[in-house]
Amino acid sequence: MSALSLPLPRPTRRAAFGQVVLNEARVTWRRPQGLIGGLALPALLLAIFSLIPAFRTPDADLGGLSRLSVYVPILIVLGLALIAFYSLPVPLVSYRELGILRRLSTTPVPPSWLLAAQGIVNLCLAATMTLVIVVAGTVLGASAPKSAAGFALAVLLSIAGLFPIGLVIAAVAKTTTSAGVVGRVVFFPLMFLAGLWWPRELMTGALHTLSGISPLGAAVEAIQDSVQGQFPPAMPLLVLVAYAVVFGFLAQRWFRWE
Repeated sequence: MSALSLPLPRPTRRAAFGQVVLNEARVTWRRPQGLIGGLALPALLLAIFSLIPAFRTPDADLGGLSRLSVYVPILIVLGLALIAFYSLPVPLVSYRELGILRRLSTTPVPPSWLLAAQGIVNLCLAATMTLVIVVAGTVLGASAPKSAAGFALAVLLSIAGLFPIGLVIAAVAKTTTSAGVVGRVVFFPLMFLAGLWWPRELMTGALHTLSGISPLGAAVEAIQDSVQGQFPPAMPLLVLVAYAVVFGFLAQRWFRWE
């Protein structure tokens, strides 16, 4: 057995993994598509919406909520989707495309550490984005989450349902360009169903049903219910769990380091 293949001692492994996470955080800072899309864009849209007087007044068609209150959950899901569909898969595809993962196989560092490190970095980005949107939205006049436990569960299940979709994108995309294209193809129709252009509260019939079984629509429904003081109903939570299970399985089957 070569020295390169010998397992690292546990303290050394922890320190080495911590360094990998730190390196991935630095890469994210230098190539900030996740920071721009996952954090800056939702915050910018929130600031713009808050300047529109019609967004700050209660609307009977929206159940007495202001459009600003309706859009806070949508913008949270927008940020999560951009992180899941762009920030997570593109670096992984680039590592495979550039042969970085192949070179890692000759070192004691498992290639899976890059996957775990990317997950941690993007989870931190998602948590920061959620906190910024909730706090800024509350300051600007939107409703603060009234069911803290329901809100936390809704956000966690949203992440669990969306991140595996990003891993599937990383699995099927051969290049970073194709990963971006696939991400856009997935992102735009799902964000329509999430209510970015037409709030879910105004959708009717088959469109509302389709929104409810889409991953982003279910995420918006669960988060919106928790914001309004209700624990999220079972249906959107089960939809998110189903996406987590199905796409997690597909990612495990399809993802290859080479």
